[in-house]
Amino acid sequence: MFYEKLFHTLLITSAVLCSVAAHSQQPVALNQPGAATDSLLNVEILEGVRKLEFRKVNDSTQLTILAGNVKLKQGTALFFCDSCVINNNSRTFEAWGSVHINDADTAHVYAGHLRYLMDKRFAFLDGGVRLTDGKGALTTPDLEYDMTTSIGTYLHGGRVINKKTILTSKEGYYYADLHDVYFKNNVLLIDPAYTIRTDSLLYNTQSQMTRFIAQTYIKDSSGRIIETKEGYYNLATGKAEFGQRPIVIDGPRRYTANRITSDDSTGIVQLVGNAVVTDSVQGTTVIAGLILQDRKNEKTLATNKPLMIIKQDDDSIYITADTLFSARLTDLYGAKDSIVKDTVKGTKVVSVTKKDSANRYLEAYRNVRIFSDSLQAVSDSLFYSFKDSVFRLYQDPVVWSKESQISGDTLLLFTKNKKADRVKAFENSFLVNQLEPEVYNQIKATRMDGYFTAGKIDSVRSAGDAACIYYIQDDDSAYTGINESKSEILDVYFKDKELHKVVFRRAVTGTIWPIKQKDPAGMRLPGFRWMDSRRPKTKYDLF
Repeated sequence: MFYEKLFHTLLITSAVLCSVAAHSQQPVALNQPGAATDSLLNVEILEGVRKLEFRKVNDSTQLTILAGNVKLKQGTALFFCDSCVINNNSRTFEAWGSVHINDADTAHVYAGHLRYLMDKRFAFLDGGVRLTDGKGALTTPDLEYDMTTSIGTYLHGGRVINKKTILTSKEGYYYADLHDVYFKNNVLLIDPAYTIRTDSLLYNTQSQMTRFIAQTYIKDSSGRIIETKEGYYNLATGKAEFGQRPIVIDGPRRYTANRITSDDSTGIVQLVGNAVVTDSVQGTTVIAGLILQDRKNEKTLATNKPLMIIKQDDDSIYITADTLFSARLTDLYGAKDSIVKDTVKGTKVVSVTKKDSANRYLEAYRNVRIFSDSLQAVSDSLFYSFKDSVFRLYQDPVVWSKESQISGDTLLLFTKNKKADRVKAFENSFLVNQLEPEVYNQIKATRMDGYFTAGKIDSVRSAGDAACIYYIQDDDSAYTGINESKSEILDVYFKDKELHKVVFRRAVTGTIWPIKQKDPAGMRLPGFRWMDSRRPKTKYDLF
């Protein structure tokens, strides 16, 4: 009897050992009777496991306990760990120690602990979790990973490192197959070129494309600051686009527009739609439908109804044209300390350096119009130097100050403290002072030099075949006569916006006509034009 029991025990032990040995040498499929039989939901135990044990908990539940070099497979996904317990009833397994999920080589997930739902193909990982798609690597305390969609979710802080770029946030969603990461809540991106702070951000670890979908603050290595609500920035190429009226602060300059695009490699910035560029050092503001800027060479081109405002205390200057262009004087005239004569009558350009805040010039092309409360002007083209504060007006230019008009082939308008200081008119220069409709004081000469006081015209010197027609008035401002004279040089003085006195300096000839003998409408010097219709009377008339 004793030997029969001993033989029976040895037979059972031998059978168990054979079963364990068999399971450790070939794959074993775990599938509960009556459960789904889709091969994608089956979990196989691959060979190499050092310990395998089956433990029956009740009639419906059986546990499979694995330890040592554990390898499991479900579809195209592989699972590695030090130990594992599989529950055939709940269709789950739990793994510990050196957990590694290889999701069809799309993503690799590492952790200290894993709980996995086999039918839903859903993983819960914790204990130093790390997820990588071959480009970037995410580290987080715990992670939910959906094997069906290859999406990892963390809710307690995460950090993604991709080359030299580091991104952190409180919450995030990692789309492994797309290489996209959606960062949410206290997002911070640190890169050698940029620092970005926002509440929500999309980042692609493969292309290094960063997309902004919330209020975002960006600061680059040069100190430039960008505030935007939407757009993208490619950390690999340096190309960016920002929408919903972003704000860019670059030193003394502030930019805003409906949309801003930039390319760090070329330094070209494009501002589209109600674009505004403000320079606090120059005291200028440029408004246009389109502004292009070359940051490397500090050049700016504005089109689509551009407007430049040169700020003054109480009388700002407004300038419009079809096109406005601004760049450095040193790029135009040459190196430091060079003094180059201007093409207009030998006026000199003062030497400047590249870092000089006044090292700027402005060019305006076609339909130039200037407005300030004290002075207005029009021309076909314009050149303005911020160093000498001179407006050079070309092709049929006209300047108005109160009731006086000055024209010529070329005009130079000098400003001082951003106010009109003097004006020079060359060739066919003409001064017209309107007294009332069809009644005009007139002076014509080869050249004129006008002088301003407090922004108002004070006096004008005319030289070279000067001729005049001006009305003589008594103390009650009644017209008594008309002086029609010529002189080599004559000076005109103004008082309270009106012509007050004419002084002939050399070789005077002429006639004083009684007021009743002449029709004011017929008293005109050759070349007379009263061009009030061209004059911008308010800043709203500039366009």
